[in-house]
Amino acid sequence: MVTAVHGKKLHVVKWRGRIRLAGWPGMGPLCSRFVAFVLLPIVEVILQPTPESVARLAARIVARELKARPDLVLGLATGRTMEGLYRELIRLHRQEGLDFSRCRIFSLDEYVGVSANDPRSFRHWIHEQLLCHVNVTSENIHLPDGMAPDLEEECRRYEAKIREVGGIDLQLLGIGRAGHIGFNEPLSSLRSRTRAKALTPVTVQQNAAWCGGEEHVPRRAITMGVGTILEARWCLLLAVGMEKAEIVARAVEGPLTSMVPASALQLHPRCTVIVDEAAGARLTLKEYCRWLFEHEPEWEWCRNASLF
Repeated sequence: MVTAVHGKKLHVVKWRGRIRLAGWPGMGPLCSRFVAFVLLPIVEVILQPTPESVARLAARIVARELKARPDLVLGLATGRTMEGLYRELIRLHRQEGLDFSRCRIFSLDEYVGVSANDPRSFRHWIHEQLLCHVNVTSENIHLPDGMAPDLEEECRRYEAKIREVGGIDLQLLGIGRAGHIGFNEPLSSLRSRTRAKALTPVTVQQNAAWCGGEEHVPRRAITMGVGTILEARWCLLLAVGMEKAEIVARAVEGPLTSMVPASALQLHPRCTVIVDEAAGARLTLKEYCRWLFEHEPEWEWCRNASLF
């Protein structure tokens, strides 16, 4: 296969089991003395035309995994990007009988000091956006308690519960403008576990509309750690909108750094990032990503337009 980056032809090859791009300036693929190898990100990126198509594809992935394994351990995320996904999952439940009765649910995070019935609570939001509309059972819902008197013990309990069920099978993720996943803010350890974290001013500002103004945004939250997230068998990150374009590119194609916690997903053996055209606008290899999605056998099942 031949692709192009910045106008230069590149050949896609496999070397030691890893996909790489090899560029040959002039003499052909086997003869050049100047062979430059560029390691592609492990992260798989799928570009979709609109936020709605991002939500539909993500929902079909969740549904396919849930049908294949009815007792799926599903990690949920919160935020506006997830709203379309959850609406589509509710539609699949109501119209196509998608069954959540054996699905085990975990959540990425929760504000500290906010009760479960507070509209700012992620527990409240997840119930309103998804859980109360599908047939998931209460005993299969596991969410961190931001009101726990001993937060360190609550974090240890949550980690232990994840281990007890055998780990997260499919973890949904969004990405904040500061590059955070969950509430793992910049400078979070890439091996961190579930813990209470202080929110950065950028995150407080980003969540102000959610909470009715910056003054109402809690300043701390319990979050799965980066290390906890990386132990999920499959990470599925969604991002939409031009405001996410720069941070998506830094997370997927930039260096691995604690300044962009989402860049740790480059270490994951199975991470899929689904973005709309706006959020993927800054990606250097987006044409290659399009080619992969159009030709990889793994995605043949969802290239049928009738699915959407």
